[in-house]
Amino acid sequence: MKKSILNIISTSLLFCFTNAYFGQAPNLGTAANFVLFSTDGAVGNSGISQLTGNVGTNNGSSTNFGNVNGQMHDADGTSAQCAADVLIAYNQLNSTIPAYFPASLLGNGQTLVPGVYEITGASTLNLNLNLDAQGDPNAVFIFQIQGSFSANANAKVNLLNEALACNVFWKVEGLVSMASGTTMRGTIIANNAAIEMSTGDTLEGRALSTAGAITVDGVFAYTPIGCGSPTLTGPIVPELGAAACFAIFSSDGPVMNAGITTVTGGVGTNVGLTTGFDNLLVNGEIHPIPDVATSEASADLLIAYNYANLLAFDIELLYPAQFGNNLVLTPHTYVMNGAVTFTDSLYLNALGDPNATFVIQVNGAFTTSTFSKVLLINGTQAKNVYWKIDGAVEINDYSVFNGTIICNNGAINLMSGMSINGRALSTSGAVSTNAITAVVDSIPTYCTFLTIQSLNSDDQSLTVYPNPFSSTLSIIMNDGSQLDNYSFKLFNVLGQEVLQSNINKQQNTIETTSLSNGIYYFEVSADNKIIQTGKLISE
Repeated sequence: MKKSILNIISTSLLFCFTNAYFGQAPNLGTAANFVLFSTDGAVGNSGISQLTGNVGTNNGSSTNFGNVNGQMHDADGTSAQCAADVLIAYNQLNSTIPAYFPASLLGNGQTLVPGVYEITGASTLNLNLNLDAQGDPNAVFIFQIQGSFSANANAKVNLLNEALACNVFWKVEGLVSMASGTTMRGTIIANNAAIEMSTGDTLEGRALSTAGAITVDGVFAYTPIGCGSPTLTGPIVPELGAAACFAIFSSDGPVMNAGITTVTGGVGTNVGLTTGFDNLLVNGEIHPIPDVATSEASADLLIAYNYANLLAFDIELLYPAQFGNNLVLTPHTYVMNGAVTFTDSLYLNALGDPNATFVIQVNGAFTTSTFSKVLLINGTQAKNVYWKIDGAVEINDYSVFNGTIICNNGAINLMSGMSINGRALSTSGAVSTNAITAVVDSIPTYCTFLTIQSLNSDDQSLTVYPNPFSSTLSIIMNDGSQLDNYSFKLFNVLGQEVLQSNINKQQNTIETTSLSNGIYYFEVSADNKIIQTGKLISE
């Protein structure tokens, strides 16, 4: 009896020890960055697959892939390191001590708790398999399948109570095959065998093989987030300066409209004429001829273009002619080295970060199909999306576009019925619109200053001189009887306050030696009400 009780206690302690230690996740190393990889075998695609993560093989080739939201690595230094890391991870999973021994048929509504599971032969997934982390986001699930593994049509692995795909691992000693409509979660490592994914399959995880071909057909697969994966925020956004005040703008070329176009933001050009826009339909300043504001916007637009153009890219989208097609991108700097044909839809996924940025560099012309769409998901904001395009831009009828277009040396044609949540800006080229809707969703506060042309009108309350100024500014109150609660503030072109002074005499002198050369804007307020604004130049 005592021996029996001792055996029960020992067995119980062993299971506790197994769950606490032997269920630890393996170290994937560089393999964590790959969504599809084979150490020795071809990696192939058919149909339109949407993949986030690197794709490659260390001995073979990757073929028939469209644009991948990741890097392609075939038989290079990165793939060699990945092959070594896959082997390490496989050995760790293979040597883990199992605690549970379920039947070969998984799913059918079955719910499993964290731990290490071993199936001694082939296994099949049917209907729903629920993995319950019981409120622990660090809970690990390891499946050791000592044979082939298949998933029936529409089978699903569901994650419950804070379970994460990055903590789920499938070590398979044989062929892995998933029928159409399968939703698989976790990292699969097939040993000396192929991996096959069918049309409509979804993989939140990775498909890795130590030796075997990997084939996918019209699938959606992405590396999981969490478990120490890098947080993607994208690059620092280009600083538009005065160009941010415009929804439609050209530094050098006419800006023309036909049809009923509504605009929120400024409209203008610095060389040529702005024509066809209805003041009643433009919630912003229309600049019919070049002026100070368009001059500043032109200079600042060139700075923004140069910055966006010189950004080092993270990912090259290899097939510009196949852009769109429901591609999903995450916060990065992307490049396409050629003319782009954008068809259907593009999804920009901020991964829950509303400040995440996207910069897409297009080294060629850019055109879209009718009804094309740039769609923002998971917190993405249009103000954080930038398109640097070297060539003509044509956004076709009834398209929905998000982000700021910075077009260099090319015309922009925004066609009938399309809408842009952002800006269309050209460094040199005509900009034409035809019955569109354009909205700048975040107009900087300093834009209100850019419409100021005169400083010393007869009806103003005070006079500010000299202009340009150098070391001091003089402020004279035109009516000496009104000296109560006046405040003078000076702002730079970014709208940042750089100087503040109370006005308590009829003649006032302000020291300005600390200010750098450039353009500034002032406002005078009394009792928290702005009574006068103006523009000054420091030399």
